[in-house]
Amino acid sequence: MKVAIIGAGAAGCFCAVNLKRMMPSIDITIYERSSRPMAKLAITGGGRCNLTNTFRDVSDLNQVYPRGSRLMQRLFHRFSPEDTRRWWEEMGVELTTQPDQCIFPRSQNAMQIVNILLQGIRTSGIHLRINQRVLSITPHYPTYDIITNEGKEDYDAIVVTTGGSPRFSGLNFLSELQLPIVSPVPSLFALNINDQAIRDLTGIVIEDCRISIAGTNFQAQSTILLTHFGISGPAVLRLSSYAARYLAEHDYHATVTINWMHGENENKVRECLQSYQGTDKNISNYYPTHLTSRHWKMILKRASIDESHRWNTLNRKELNRLVNTLTADSYQTDGRCTYKAEFVTSGGVSLQAINPKTLASKSHPGVYFAGEVLDVDAVTGGFNLQAAWTMGYVVAENIIIEHRVVH
Repeated sequence: MKVAIIGAGAAGCFCAVNLKRMMPSIDITIYERSSRPMAKLAITGGGRCNLTNTFRDVSDLNQVYPRGSRLMQRLFHRFSPEDTRRWWEEMGVELTTQPDQCIFPRSQNAMQIVNILLQGIRTSGIHLRINQRVLSITPHYPTYDIITNEGKEDYDAIVVTTGGSPRFSGLNFLSELQLPIVSPVPSLFALNINDQAIRDLTGIVIEDCRISIAGTNFQAQSTILLTHFGISGPAVLRLSSYAARYLAEHDYHATVTINWMHGENENKVRECLQSYQGTDKNISNYYPTHLTSRHWKMILKRASIDESHRWNTLNRKELNRLVNTLTADSYQTDGRCTYKAEFVTSGGVSLQAINPKTLASKSHPGVYFAGEVLDVDAVTGGFNLQAAWTMGYVVAENIIIEHRVVH
């Protein structure tokens, strides 16, 4: 049996290695358009490789998979986050779990993960063809022709694992299969805000903030980082994932509202500030402890409150303005900024086109999909890589099952 895997990323290489382990006699060829297999994996997690997550803080997969949560819930019964941990530990990788439940190799080196997969490819006889771009897939049932920039070859099964594509044209090689495509748009990005007050606070981190998009239900709560271009950090990245399509449709212009007080409502925050009003302390020196002095002074300025005031002189209108600024501080976004070099997209091959049990095309038997090429993506925290491992493994398993049924 001959199998072609298109894309030497995490999902493709994991699928190939497991497929070969399940059936050593199988003939596997991986096609990679660039010169570096797993280039994105090598930089994920800031080069430390956030392999997966414990999922202990996840009560609903919708929280971490804005698109594809139902599919992932089904697939986790076949290859779960715990299975991922065991797999890598059996390969000799010591793992460490951070307080935020993100799991990394103890080495903190993504290249350890890349090299294990590369070694599995090389030692098992899997063919890795770099700098080969797949131009088209032509059905000749029950086989398929793959045409690349270097020629044509026939295969019994094809696994498409090309990752996310920022442009529809990135999936043009699938055109002969006539599959429904959800037009890809960026996800996981920081937001540009043209506000000098924010930019003057570059580097300040505020934990446990709630950020939302005005007029929508999109919101996220976590840490916010103030930057030279606007806002970033886990809360912003998560919001960008939830609202990826909305923001793309609005050309990344929106009103974002930030609650700097742990997401507490106005009444709770007012009670907190009223407790300060019983003192004669200077308002610029006495403030919520999770805020920095520079950030607090920015908030006072936005609330039009003189820094020289004392708490016991604050009148009701001033208190209301301060409460509003702390709980609903609004900014206009004027674009996005890609998060480091990690590019994630929302969109891809529609989940309506595949069998959720096997990840095979409903209309083209023997063509499978795994990873971000599908309309599945996640927030940061190891969830996107977990999807790649799970889908890659499930596809390998189903190719073996199908082969045994046929023969």
